[in-house]
Amino acid sequence: MVQHACGFGFKCQGSSLRSFASYSDARGKHHVCSEIAIEWAGLACLISQRARRLGQVIRFARYARAEDPSHELPPAVFGKENRRRPTPYIFSPKNVQRLGQAASTSGYPTLRRKTYSTLFSLLACTGLRVSEAIRLRFEDVTPDGLVVRRTKFRKSRLVPLHGTARAGLERYLEYRRPYAPFDDHLFVSLRRKPLLLEDVGAAFRTAVEKIGIKPVPGQPRPTPHSLRHTFAVRALKICPDDRDHITRHMLALSTYLGHSNVSATYWLKWTPLSRQKMHKVKRVFQGLVVMAVLVEGTRRARVEGARRATGTLARRRASRGGSHRVRLFPK
Repeated sequence: MVQHACGFGFKCQGSSLRSFASYSDARGKHHVCSEIAIEWAGLACLISQRARRLGQVIRFARYARAEDPSHELPPAVFGKENRRRPTPYIFSPKNVQRLGQAASTSGYPTLRRKTYSTLFSLLACTGLRVSEAIRLRFEDVTPDGLVVRRTKFRKSRLVPLHGTARAGLERYLEYRRPYAPFDDHLFVSLRRKPLLLEDVGAAFRTAVEKIGIKPVPGQPRPTPHSLRHTFAVRALKICPDDRDHITRHMLALSTYLGHSNVSATYWLKWTPLSRQKMHKVKRVFQGLVVMAVLVEGTRRARVEGARRATGTLARRRASRGGSHRVRLFPK
């Protein structure tokens, strides 16, 4: 409930646990059984998927055992579920400019050219997620910047716009408004409907091929999300080298990008930043993580204590009133 209130949707986790509950119930198991959990997780094709499915059951079992020790805690036989993030592709400033120019000359001379050249330029100068940009509406363009509403983790934030970015966006809107006057999305397709992620991906690949960027085996490939990574890396590179500036810069950049945790910003260490600066960033990040761990550890200890007390009370009541059976998902 606490994590739900903080914005975590748990859509995938909820679906997986319901699937496991049905699988377990079909085999006559009404508590978490290690053998059944491993068998169910093993139905996935990839090792990483099996580890993730089993990890979800393990976390649920830890929670359930506080009230009923009949739930078993499966071993992590498929290894760690957290996989290393891939190295992002970083555009050079020249290639960002060439990408926008390529998009403005691709296809027929219609609104499509201005739509994608403006979209790619906006992604590059603001660091927005593609999904955030294509959901923008007219009312989200304010004198203070772009209002990005209820995006990942149900967050909303204000993204300032540079004067040149605002001017370019206004020039695009002069062409766009009469084209689809009954739709208030900033970016629309030739069908006069909001852009789809698939449409953006196809236009991006066309522009990338046009400027001559070819995939290299073993190297990261450019995607529309690479423009967000490029923005973050450039913002981090211009930060002064002293510790106080880095601390404030990392927190500000994490907030600006809409990250739920500073660790999501820190993983950009795998990009070609200077080794000296990243060493200082690492020390700052470690200090932030220690603080977060201490706070989270205190909170979890309190929650675990309350759960154990509740479980003890439930077992005492059960011993007085007869058998006490807890189903994984009551019918």
